[in-house]
Amino acid sequence: MASGRSTTPRAEAELQPLALLRSLLRAMRPVFAIVLMAAGAQQTGATGLNDSKNAVPGNCKPVYLTLDTGHMEVAPLMADILARHKVKVTFFAANERTKTGDGSLGQQWAPWWKARAAEGHEFASHTWDHSYWRADIAGSPPQFKVRPSAGPSEGQDFTWTAPQYCEEIGKSARRLEEITGKKPLPVFRAPGGKTSSALLAAAKSCGYEHVGWSPAGFLGDELPSERYLNEALLKKALAEIRAGDILMAHLGIWSRKDAWAPAVLEPLIIGLQARGFCFQTLRDHPRYKDWIAQRSGTAAAPIAK
Repeated sequence: MASGRSTTPRAEAELQPLALLRSLLRAMRPVFAIVLMAAGAQQTGATGLNDSKNAVPGNCKPVYLTLDTGHMEVAPLMADILARHKVKVTFFAANERTKTGDGSLGQQWAPWWKARAAEGHEFASHTWDHSYWRADIAGSPPQFKVRPSAGPSEGQDFTWTAPQYCEEIGKSARRLEEITGKKPLPVFRAPGGKTSSALLAAAKSCGYEHVGWSPAGFLGDELPSERYLNEALLKKALAEIRAGDILMAHLGIWSRKDAWAPAVLEPLIIGLQARGFCFQTLRDHPRYKDWIAQRSGTAAAPIAK
């Protein structure tokens, strides 16, 4: 024989399975390599290497988690989760009623905001009194019907000019800078995401671009927990969120009995990281980063006369 070895028919029969196994293992080597690479990628996400500074170009599917103010009871727990997983977010803040303290931008909560700034989060206005746009009023210059849902005028309807609406945005931005020492981003979020083209134009004229959220980014924490269980909201988010999505939740919702946060927040972060997503702030968002960079260092909107 060419190998110089002789075997009996029985020995040859016994060796055939071994030869087959060796061939199979050789064929599977590329597959094992891919599996090991994928496991390494999941481990990187699970340990929190997910912000824009740590992300490897081409190996990161960015999403942009934004958190609006609320009753703030769960805010400390949410901050702990963000820190544990090294997730940076953009906070949209209004001076809303809180379960403890003098409002979400009041003195009691000021140290909490300052600590978030030290962690590298970004901030932006959500209007001062969480004022909802209700309608445009015909005429020139533009005017708007608005209704604050916080503050001394809660529930009342007002007619505001464009400068008055700009002041409502700017007041929150100035308060954020005062308590954090960090200049907020020149963007804002209208309460409920309710706007009109005229309102957006007015805000942009005084230096604020509006930020909504992606369809899959509506995380459902405002919905009644009797009909929308936390488990179902988590499953839906993990299935539907895609790279580039802006996600939106709150620092506490008064109406939801079974709180969304922190119950859903941590498994959502872990699940997205395991799927190769990383978290970035709106400063890095393709749609807003040039606007933000161009207006870096500009003053907040002036007080309306």
